[in-house]
Amino acid sequence: MEYVQERVTTLHDFGDATPTAPTGRTTVVVPMTERDHASLAAERVLAALERVDPKRVVVALRATATEVGDVVSWVSEFDIDAEVLWCTAPRVESLLADAGLDGNAGKGRDVWLALGVAADSEYVVVHDADAKTYTEAHVPKLLFPLANGHEFSKGYYARVENNRLYGRLFRLFYAPLVRALDALYDDAIVDYFDAFRYGLAGEFAVTGDVARQVRAQRSWGLEVGTLGEAFRLVGFERSAQVDLGVHEHDHRSVGGPQGLGDMCREVGSALFRALADAGVDPSYDDLATEYCTQAERLVDQYAADAGFNGLTHDRAAERQQVDTYVEAIEPPAEDCRLPAWVDTPLSPADVLDRSRAAIADATE
Repeated sequence: MEYVQERVTTLHDFGDATPTAPTGRTTVVVPMTERDHASLAAERVLAALERVDPKRVVVALRATATEVGDVVSWVSEFDIDAEVLWCTAPRVESLLADAGLDGNAGKGRDVWLALGVAADSEYVVVHDADAKTYTEAHVPKLLFPLANGHEFSKGYYARVENNRLYGRLFRLFYAPLVRALDALYDDAIVDYFDAFRYGLAGEFAVTGDVARQVRAQRSWGLEVGTLGEAFRLVGFERSAQVDLGVHEHDHRSVGGPQGLGDMCREVGSALFRALADAGVDPSYDDLATEYCTQAERLVDQYAADAGFNGLTHDRAAERQQVDTYVEAIEPPAEDCRLPAWVDTPLSPADVLDRSRAAIADATE
């Protein structure tokens, strides 16, 4: 328990905080895949949103035609004003292709599509559907800073479960990488990244106006890419982070397709793209060397923290992850970000109409 402030406003939960917030003027975006459908975590999230009673919920769905009907039927069972936005619907894909926006589909693209639909609300909250510890306090917490002069807020939390520390991609890649950048480069955007306690958290809130201006990474770089956009659009003074307690999430292996090793490349690319936008051009060889130094120190620090709390900690396994992650320190890939909605030829209403028609086709 502490009350330390960072360069961005940091709101702590000192007991059982559920602040008053404008939920009735808010659209909540929940990206979801068929894997999430009807899971215990997703059930908990939508059941909690019944008690939050936001203006609207947009479920940004990535699924096949054989699965979409079951998801729509399941969502309709909850007492919320919910709309399933079928992001991978053939009609939606065709609309994107006609606008020159086809390409890789992933969580980032799903959220971007939903932001367009949701941005007619005064406020927009985005969070994942896989948090096993989700409560109805999360949306009000994320919203509170926006109702009090800020335009972007991000959640932070501890990843502790099964008697061990999780959050490996953040702890062992993102955090030491940002520390390495801070050691080598004196720049405001590096300070901004460093000010957030869990830079890879999927929970954030923005005003509708900011939602329309965010450029989005297409996949796993969404979270850090959104931080880069928040720095560009609102800066330190209008950014905040809020304490969401302890989170339990689904976990991924380090290797294999869609494992943490693959994810770190997209996270790194998004981070370096944001740095390039701000005029920071790092020496990647120097950065890789400094990253290893910072990561080694953090492995030792987390080992001490785990020991202090009686948690299991495999120092050798964490060092092996560092050896995997360092390979992702390289110049960013081609800029394939989706443009801000204010700069697109698309209409969110057209996207929503295409989704509804495709769902009708798949379920008739």
